[in-house]
Amino acid sequence: MKHVIVVGGGFAGLNVAKKLGNKKGVTVTLIDKNNFHLFQPLLYQVAMAALNAGDIAYPLRMILSRYRNVTVFRGVVKNVDREKRTVYTDFGELQYDYLVLACGAKHHYFGHNEWEEFAPGLKTIGQAAEIRKRVMEAYENAERTQDVAERRKLLTFVIVGGGPTGVELAGSIGEMSRYYLSKYYKNIDPKLARIFIVHASPRILQTFSPELSSKATRALEKLGVQVWTCSVVNRIDADGIQVGSERIEAGTVLWAAGVRATSIGKTIGFETDKTGRIIVGEDLSVPGYPEIFVGGDQAHFDLPDGSTHQGTASVALQEGQAIGENILCDVEGKERKPFKYRDKGQMATIGKNTAVAERGNMKLSGLPAWIIWLGVHVYYLSGMMHRIFVLMQWGWSYFTFGHGARIVNKEWRFYSSTAEPVEPAEPAEKAELVSFSECALPTESVPK
Repeated sequence: MKHVIVVGGGFAGLNVAKKLGNKKGVTVTLIDKNNFHLFQPLLYQVAMAALNAGDIAYPLRMILSRYRNVTVFRGVVKNVDREKRTVYTDFGELQYDYLVLACGAKHHYFGHNEWEEFAPGLKTIGQAAEIRKRVMEAYENAERTQDVAERRKLLTFVIVGGGPTGVELAGSIGEMSRYYLSKYYKNIDPKLARIFIVHASPRILQTFSPELSSKATRALEKLGVQVWTCSVVNRIDADGIQVGSERIEAGTVLWAAGVRATSIGKTIGFETDKTGRIIVGEDLSVPGYPEIFVGGDQAHFDLPDGSTHQGTASVALQEGQAIGENILCDVEGKERKPFKYRDKGQMATIGKNTAVAERGNMKLSGLPAWIIWLGVHVYYLSGMMHRIFVLMQWGWSYFTFGHGARIVNKEWRFYSSTAEPVEPAEPAEKAELVSFSECALPTESVPK
């Protein structure tokens, strides 16, 4: 029996375990800092109060319960001895025949980690809860202040980064301000909120075609979002951001500008690229260590044109399946297969009835793209119950212009990549926050 240790329960690690599930000749141990799989493509909807955390998080043991040869441990991997084939965790040492590293990525502040306090990213449930709190507190404080300048600042939101996450966050804030919150606030008009996307490249959604990028820009502008391209952030502080010679006084700044791999690759001593991703060969194994595979956001896979795969759920899912297949090839005495990515396209949603989708020469925008986006995301959610609940909530929001819970609780503080979550002290307060705490609030989605 070959023992396979999988580190990380994201799309890559989870699909390795599924591929090897109930297969003869292998046993699988999956280790993750959390005991659940997080569907990150919809995390921004948790941040914007459209969904609850439990709608997009599913216990790993439930997902893998039908596989008799798969064991799940909640824990942290501290280091790996490549020669002894030993994984060192916070609960002991484990020996492996094959090791799969799929530890994901964190936000990259390009040498300005001090900005994280003022501009949280969106990679974990804890960060989504923090963003939700900051956005809702901005409206609450604007509702009660009598200072016009302070109110203007509180109603100013800045998203740094114009990729899919930044676009979806900006569109959600614009839609929420224009259609939902305007029904509930009496002293302010949330529709007057100013929303900025600050992006360093010449256009947002850089990986999409220029045509769809332009359509996304126009759709955002209809929601009141101002798009600043070719704009580099020089400073972020508690009162806003500095972009070149321009200053934007803002109550809320959110970060969606870049990611870097978790540090385990450097800790082990593997060759990594400038963002910390481990260099892998054509079969997704580490050169010189055929028993160690890397997948997802942690893998640097060179393409013939010199580029690398994007850090998307589709890439991670397919890499996980390919790693599982290659391990089975070894067990069965067959030759490994090189990884070949099947491009399933890309999409981003901007608001109700508005999205962009692209696959090869097919380019869609507006309602058709939004319907495809909705169907794809519901299909890939784990569990029929989650699919039904998400569809019901989206249906309610669509037809009633309603929105999810907008609870603000002062007991929840900022979740950085190193801070530990602080839970409410009183049991009664804790019960009120079940939508945030039903899944253990992490500081990272994957172990270091």
